[in-house]
Amino acid sequence: MSDPKHPARAVLLDSLGTLVWMEPPGPHLRAELLRLGFDVDEERATGAFRAEIAYYVANHLEGRDAESLAALRDRCAAVLAAAPGLPALTPAQAREAMLASIRFRAYPDAAPALEELRGRGLRLVVASNWDSSLRGVLGDAGLAPLVDAVVSSAEAGAAKPDPRLFEAALGAAGRRPDEAVHVGDSPEKDVAGARAAGVRAVLLARDGPPPELPPGVPHIASLAELPSVI
Repeated sequence: MSDPKHPARAVLLDSLGTLVWMEPPGPHLRAELLRLGFDVDEERATGAFRAEIAYYVANHLEGRDAESLAALRDRCAAVLAAAPGLPALTPAQAREAMLASIRFRAYPDAAPALEELRGRGLRLVVASNWDSSLRGVLGDAGLAPLVDAVVSSAEAGAAKPDPRLFEAALGAAGRRPDEAVHVGDSPEKDVAGARAAGVRAVLLARDGPPPELPPGVPHIASLAELPSVI
């Protein structure tokens, strides 16, 4: 993986599925609705969140700053509230219940790997398909102090696999493409996207053997293995 002619001087990292994971939101939404006096079964709560997530993924680039993110969240809450089987919620109730149900946690292997890489003097930049709240999410997960910069697709104006997100992350790192390595869990978004930007890629396959990858692309099962392949 390492290139003696161009040793890695920066590591770009995906977030969801790589550094953090999302607790299943359906049970949390059911609990929030119960608190408001509405008894909705977990299946319907999960279905409502599935619709909200689909809308968010398709429109997350609109959340580029605090004002536009607030408007995006209002629209996401409206999608959730309109899901079959949910009670008649006010916009404020739907937004509050939605946000309270979204909870991210750091993987146990994330902080130790970041600390080791940083100890080597590597620049660490999170580059992820996310809205402008990504810094806060990483802060809440305890990871923000361990990276040098955070670049969300909403702020960059392009989502992976678009090379422009990787280019923005390289700019934040102050490194050339041949001086960087990107690690993420998606063959299409992370591996293909990084390679299109001229960046070496590592696939993180937490859930088992990955699909066939292009020659020269290593895969790891845990971030604990990352330092050994850079």
